[in-house]
Amino acid sequence: MRYGYIGLGNLGGHLAASLIRAGHEVVVHDRNMELAARLVAMGATPAATPAELAGQVDHVFTCLPSPAVSEAVLAQVLPAMRPGATWVENSTLGRDDVIRLAGLARSMGVRMLEAPVTGGVHLAARGEITVLVGGDRDLYDMHEAALRAIGNRIFHMGPLGSAAVIKVITNMLAFIHLVADGEALMLAKQGGLDLKTAWEAIAASSGTSFVHETEGQLILNGSYDIAFTMDLALKDLGFAMGFGREFGVPLDLASLTTQTFLKGKAVYGGTAQSTQIVKLLEDALGTDLRAEGFPARLE
Repeated sequence: MRYGYIGLGNLGGHLAASLIRAGHEVVVHDRNMELAARLVAMGATPAATPAELAGQVDHVFTCLPSPAVSEAVLAQVLPAMRPGATWVENSTLGRDDVIRLAGLARSMGVRMLEAPVTGGVHLAARGEITVLVGGDRDLYDMHEAALRAIGNRIFHMGPLGSAAVIKVITNMLAFIHLVADGEALMLAKQGGLDLKTAWEAIAASSGTSFVHETEGQLILNGSYDIAFTMDLALKDLGFAMGFGREFGVPLDLASLTTQTFLKGKAVYGGTAQSTQIVKLLEDALGTDLRAEGFPARLE
């Protein structure tokens, strides 16, 4: 099968590269075609427009920053896609967006498989990210080899919309953990502890988390470079709060975390790294959380 990949940013570029490394024929497009250069060097074929891409492939992957962008790109690719083709969406969408856009695709003879990913850009670069899949089982089976090329843990969550719910849950937890980890590290700093040793002790304790073990290192380095923005965090927290209202679940911690991220965006801007949420505490106390021996980026 020949796949198209649209959206070659921090995440999508790595996912497309994993498909190429696994031996799939891949046609690529991004609004900024400079991002396609390394993929073309790996063997991908460039396409000048989404429609041109869709006309050359059997199925199309997308990884885009918002439901509105996904819908705009879908409007361009659907008329050019072959009947019976699949649209595989790696972006994080709301469940309502998934159901609605799947209906638009279906009306044009195209089926949708939602496949948002979680675990961080560094795992995407290694082909070891987790893939959360929603959609018909036969579509999952058809594209399982491609999904296993981009990630090493694949979960078929159920029908369309299921993956959107679990992806939002995982991101909600990550942002809560991020704020909590900043507070924990600041307690260690103000308590006179060596931050490197404190980080190691937390990582070996019942209080550890994936966020502490990964993003905590970037905080201690001072780069904060997680390749994920405040705006994206607030998008996902908004989805979580929406699910809370819909399902009748009070989300007290998620609500507080959302307010913290709104403050972070107001201070540092929506394009600031999501890990810079910890700077609110650093700035408030006039101290930083630096320690030697931590990387500027996760590899």
